[in-house]
Amino acid sequence: MNGIYCGPPPVPRELWTSWNLDPVLIAALVCMAILLRRNRVGLAGVAVLAVAFVSPLCALSSALFSARVVHHVLLVAVAAPLLAHALPGRRAGSIALPFAVATVVLWAWHLPAAYDLALSHKGVYWIMQITLTSSAVWFWRAALARDRAPVDALLYILAAFAQMGMLGALLTFAPQQLYAAHAIAPLDWGFTPLADQQLGGLLMWVPAGLPYAVAAAYVARGGWTRLRGAVS
Repeated sequence: MNGIYCGPPPVPRELWTSWNLDPVLIAALVCMAILLRRNRVGLAGVAVLAVAFVSPLCALSSALFSARVVHHVLLVAVAAPLLAHALPGRRAGSIALPFAVATVVLWAWHLPAAYDLALSHKGVYWIMQITLTSSAVWFWRAALARDRAPVDALLYILAAFAQMGMLGALLTFAPQQLYAAHAIAPLDWGFTPLADQQLGGLLMWVPAGLPYAVAAAYVARGGWTRLRGAVS
């Protein structure tokens, strides 16, 4: 079970041939697509998972920490809310608990020891991916629950981005490169390991806010629509 799941870090000329055609993964994605075939939003979530795990991004994330950040943002801030929208919570239960769990999971997997272990062992790699995605789906199901007060949902969506941004800021300003898994491969891509880490932190800190902003706008629009309906 040891080894990098997406294969060894590719050099630039090998990237576009580095597709992940793992039959178990593809079968799992096909099953998800069949289960969600009547829900376009859910199918979009499955498509995002395919981009993350089948496309050359999977291999690139073995080489570059910045690509791994894109990979994780796709999971927790794009695929997860799409899947949660397809499977919304029926009741607005606790949102604090799923928020706390998703936050702890995200931060824990970015501890250097945990991160490096996940990239060196296939079993741990999948524990990382499943816990990141499932905890994020749990949070987004709570945030997007049909009877959730829009103000509560907006506050927690903002908090979710704030904690990710804080992690990104810490990585951006870290005085040294933290991850042994990316100690050499970035050099093939014209980055020092520290510059690659700083780029990843910046991506997590700023551009990652876009999907959260889209989700917040969706929640605000839904709240406004319900308010207008109640008034009229």
